Amino acid sequence: MSIAQRLVAGEGDLHPAHNEPNELAVDSAALTAFRCDSTNLPWVIFRAAFRASHVEQISPRARAVLSALARTVDVSRPFAAIFARRELLTGRALQSMRTFYRSLGDLESAGLIERRPQSRYVEAGLFGRAYLHLTAHAAALLGLVEQAPAQVARQPISAPPPNLSEPRHPSANLADGAIYKDLSPSSFQKRQPGQVPSDLQRLRSLGFIDFLIFKLMREAREQGKRLSDVVEATWEHLKAAATPINYLRALLRSPVDFGRQLRRKIEARAEERNRLDLLAHAEHVARNSAGQTFIDINALRKYVVDAVGQSMMVYAVDEGVGRQAAGWKEKFAEAIQRGHIRIASHEDLEAFAQSRRRHVALASQSAGGGSQADGKPEVTLQVRDHIAGLRSILRHHARTFARTT
Repeated sequence: MSIAQRLVAGEGDLHPAHNEPNELAVDSAALTAFRCDSTNLPWVIFRAAFRASHVEQISPRARAVLSALARTVDVSRPFAAIFARRELLTGRALQSMRTFYRSLGDLESAGLIERRPQSRYVEAGLFGRAYLHLTAHAAALLGLVEQAPAQVARQPISAPPPNLSEPRHPSANLADGAIYKDLSPSSFQKRQPGQVPSDLQRLRSLGFIDFLIFKLMREAREQGKRLSDVVEATWEHLKAAATPINYLRALLRSPVDFGRQLRRKIEARAEERNRLDLLAHAEHVARNSAGQTFIDINALRKYVVDAVGQSMMVYAVDEGVGRQAAGWKEKFAEAIQRGHIRIASHEDLEAFAQSRRRHVALASQSAGGGSQADGKPEVTLQVRDHIAGLRSILRHHARTFARTT
């Protein structure tokens, strides 16, 4: 028997009586007694669950199951299969298994869900899972798809049948499988950030997958490079590499400026393309000028193109004979384009012939008639032009014979 007063000098706090509960223990038990689901739902799913729990045309048990389905459906694909097990849905709807089956019957009769036939794996000879699907009416009613409110209001929800006591076979009509997670728009799964650029898709032929290509793009950006420039500048070597992935990563770590190399290569290609364009243009001008005679703007030179446009004779006023031009096509096309050469008319040819005769006469006078003193006849301008034409014809036939042989 204790003769001391229990509440004196704080003895009750230090040594509580065994028959009285501890206040701290009571508070802890009270805190642990109140628990709830800590799932943070997105706004669209929260709104769908709220609307499902407030549909007045169906029974309360059907509203609870519809709300559970609204929490589980994938908002990005509201008409896809709902991946959830019976235990998860019955736990969220707070119903027994038999009540859950009856609720599914109510929803199916109301046209809010579809229970499709159970699939079968032919290879193994086994039945697969049977999944639940929301109908278009249910998706619009829950706000998972865009639809006008008037259209939703015009679609009546049929009343459930009076007798729903007979449950359906669960294995053939209900979802099954080891899937417990909520499907919501916000997923923590790392998804592919777009499509591989077109100039990098050729890396797939070397064993690169899309995720690796995006990773290499990030590594190249960290090194101050562009993966497209590196691949374009070293593509031939990259194709011949034994391990192209390691080789490409070594190139990304190197201090070489592949962008500058690529720009120089592009400039060289542009110059080569321009040169080929000019050569093709010169060939076109030469073919179109075949058999024609041209003269410069000062009437000092005459240009005669042969009949096939492959050679040209140049006659100068102060020279007695003509000369065959070498590599003349590009310069000839450029001179025509700039207007330095034009097609000679009959008057131009007459004036040019008179100018040549004057220069020949002056040259013979300055020579003091040396040809007559030697006893040789003087070679006139017409004879010189005829001899130059014969030489041009002989050269043309010689080249033709050389090509045929």
